[in-house]
Formats: sequence, C-alpha cells, structure tokens
Amino acid sequence: MEPQAVALPELDAPVRPRDLGVVVCAYTLDRWDDLVAAVESLLTQVEPVGEVVVVVDHNEALLERARARWPELAVVPNAGQQGLSGARDTGVAATSSPVVAFLDDDAAAAADWSGRLADAYSGGPVLGVGGHIEPAWPAGPVGRPSWWPPEFDWVVGCSYRGLPTRRSPVRNSIGANMSFRRSVLDAVGGFAGSIGRVGTRPTGGEETELCIRARSRFPGAEVVHEPAAVVRHRVTPERATVGYFRRRCLGEGLTKVQVGRLATHDEALASERAYVVRTLPAGFLRGLASGDPRRGLMVVLGLAWTGWGYLVARARA
Repeated sequence: MEPQAVALPELDAPVRPRDLGVVVCAYTLDRWDDLVAAVESLLTQVEPVGEVVVVVDHNEALLERARARWPELAVVPNAGQQGLSGARDTGVAATSSPVVAFLDDDAAAAADWSGRLADAYSGGPVLGVGGHIEPAWPAGPVGRPSWWPPEFDWVVGCSYRGLPTRRSPVRNSIGANMSFRRSVLDAVGGFAGSIGRVGTRPTGGEETELCIRARSRFPGAEVVHEPAAVVRHRVTPERATVGYFRRRCLGEGLTKVQVGRLATHDEALASERAYVVRTLPAGFLRGLASGDPRRGLMVVLGLAWTGWGYLVARARA
C-alpha cells in the first residue's frame, strides 16, 4: 500500500543552530583520532548546537573509551541491528532536538557549519538539509591521485562535480553531512535496516532510500543541498587506490538495486540519469584534456564498473 501523503505545518518552521541535535556514529578504535576531531568540531561551533550524541556500533572497548573522553555527552551503544542504519536510529532516539543532524566519525565540521545548515531550513517546506563534503586527501606524496576524476568523489563519500553549487533541492543528501526534521524521521519510521553500510562493506544507500520515502510521504516539501555548510571528510591512503575505486563502484551498483527494491528503480536512478547523460561526458573530456589523461579513462571505467554491479545484482534478484 502506498504511504498516505501528509502535510505538516512544522515543515515551514524556522531552525536555529541550537535546534540541532547532532549524531556521530562510530564503530572502530582505528578511527579514534578522527572521532575526536569530529566531536570537537561540533563542540566548538561558532553558534553552538543543542546536543551531541555519540553512538558506538557494537564495540565495547570503543564505547568505554568514548564515555571516558566525553562524560558530559550522551555516548550510547547501538540498540539495533549492527550497521549504520541501526546506529543512526539509535542516535535519533537518544536526542530530543527538533532537527537531527548526522556527521560521520571521520569528518570534521567547519566552524560555521551549524549556522549554515540551520539557515537552509528557511524559505519553504523543507524535510532535511545536507551540506558540502570536502575530501581531505592523504598528506604527503599520496595526496589526491592525479587520475581521480572529481565526478567520482562520491566513491570516498564526498560531494562530487555535478552537484548544485548553490542552495538547491536534491533527491537526497549524502550521509556524512545531512540533517532531517524530527517530525519527518518519526513519520517515515527512520532508516531501513535491510540496506546500508556495515563496517567497511562498500555499500550504502540508506540515506537515499529515506529521502525518497520522505519526499513521497510529504509531497511539495524538499530535501535541500546547502554547499555553504561544509565538512572535511578524511580519505585514508587505502581508499585512494584503483582497487578501492573499483570495489566502491561495484558496490554502488548493488546499492541501487537494493534501494530500488524498497522504493522503485525509477526513483533509485532518477538523479543518476542526468549524471550519466550530462556530468560524465563532460568529465570524460575534461579528464582527457587534464595533465593526466587517465582521469578520462577512469570516468569510463567508473561508469562501467557501477553499471556492471547494477546488472549483476538485478540478475541475481
């Protein structure tokens, strides 16, 4: 049965930075320094947020260490199924703010992030707001690989060339830097636990599926992309490789099939059609003309690997 469309006056309500409850989900001690940087970036905002919650995904040692580091914060274990969806739902339940924001444990928010994110809720019925995710490539000789096309920065969970450069409606936000009104999360029932990232598995899609569900539930309201709300997302050296690029593209193809099962395949691929038709051809030409023409080749390979992952997953389904 199709969900009944609902319109709530709260979708027009203004949002202040202190209306934000921010959830940071963590799962491994290997990213402890990143987690500290993420939480501290929230505690030092120019305009303070209302609350910060750290959710630890089935890791007792990390839970104890985080509680010792931030006794003043709510540091809670994932009360649901292991994985990012369950951890995010646990974080939502542990907050009371009218807007719930999510920051990855390896991302750090700019000092004005809270104000920029809150301001984007003005100007009409808004379901949620996501911001710009800037990749922080490895220091030293690794850096950003010269062959890596900016059109594929989504491979490392960051904003990519092709996203709006001004505040604009989008189909979905990227999980490392996103927020939703609590009334919307309550109405749609949170994240779908059957999809999404668990540990280092290179799949995702839970935020895409939730945004599709929310926009269906509240027609006329939008998910907004605000490029001025910036976070820096650390890219580890092992992710700045062709092997990871390939695995992540194949995983994205699988993700689209999983999202399509819960929504529709048309909705799961709506944004990707314009991306393939407009963004990637231009990226291919730019790559060939760049200092490293392998960048153009990687545009083709990235599309091929993603498409192959999608076709194989559809065939298996």
